[in-house]
Order: sequence, then C-alpha cells, then structure tokens
Amino acid sequence: MSGDVVPSRREMRISDADRESVFAQLNAAVGEGRLTLPEFEDRVDGVLRARTYGEMEPFVADLPAAAPAVTPGDVVELNSHAGQIRRTGRWAVPRRLVVRSMAGSVKLDLRHAVISHPVVEIELSTQAGSTVIVLPREATANIDQVTTSAGTASLKVPSVPWPGSTAPHIVITGSTAAGTLLVRYERRFWRWRW
Repeated sequence: MSGDVVPSRREMRISDADRESVFAQLNAAVGEGRLTLPEFEDRVDGVLRARTYGEMEPFVADLPAAAPAVTPGDVVELNSHAGQIRRTGRWAVPRRLVVRSMAGSVKLDLRHAVISHPVVEIELSTQAGSTVIVLPREATANIDQVTTSAGTASLKVPSVPWPGSTAPHIVITGSTAAGTLLVRYERRFWRWRW
C-alpha cells in the first residue's frame, strides 16, 4: 500500500467543465439581480485565474447553490419582440445559442466573451431586423446553413479554421427574413473600437 496522500477537494485542480458550471451560476446571478455587471466581470476574471476548488469557492460562496453542471446538450435561448438583444463585454457563451427576434435588433459581441467550446452553434430565427455578430480576431464562422428571405446575410471573416488554429469556430444556422445578418471582426478607427 503506497503512502500517497489524496488531496482534499479544496486542493484539487478544477476542470474546464467546472469553470463552465460556475460561469453558468454567475450568469444566472446577474439575471436575477444578485450581481452587478462589474461584479460579474471581476468574478469571471477570478474564476479564469483559479486553479483549485479552494481558489474558486470565494467567487460563488455568497450565491445560491449552483444549477446542475452544464452538459454538451445545454441550450440558451434569447427572445425579443420589437426590442433589442445585446450581449457585450465579458459573458459566457454556451455551446448552443438560440436567438429569436421579431422587429428588433440583435448584437452578439464575442470579442471579450468567455468561449469554452471550440465550436459554438448559433441558431437564428429573426424577422424584420438586423443581426450583427462580432468575432474575436482569428475566429472563423460559417453561415452556409442560414436561409434568407427578402434580406441579406454577409460573412466578413474566414469560413474555414486555419490549420492548427485554436480560435473558436462559429456555426450559424436558421433563418432571417426581411432583415440583415452581418458577421465581422472588430472595426477600428483612430482610438475607437466597435
């Protein structure tokens, strides 16, 4: 029998799935009004730096128990009617995102988002509005499975990942009617970025 010491849970290293579960818990806390956006951003940064359960615990200690861990089949849905859907700054991107919008605008800014999956699927169902998806540099996207009706779908980034690239690949599916879809990188002019 070896004399190896089994580390306590607090000393055990956390996995990507553990971080993903905590990101989901923090996202829920923002949605419920328990955390402000600056608090959320600080905690996400802390969780990204954490290596063990003990280092990660302080960022969720004052929040309700976590929901079940995120699984590969989990989907987040965003819905709007004559309104705006916006995700910018530091936010956790799920494996699959379903976006439904009628007579409104959608902006998904992934430049500073936490993307834990190599491939992310975004399913669109938009009508009479504009959709803009801004990708981090070197990310790629595919819009071949998007159906347009009385509208346009424009891809301003490469559609195929570079060999050996670890940047995320975004697969966009679904439909847009009487509206526009634009997938692009960050625009720059002088000191402005958008």
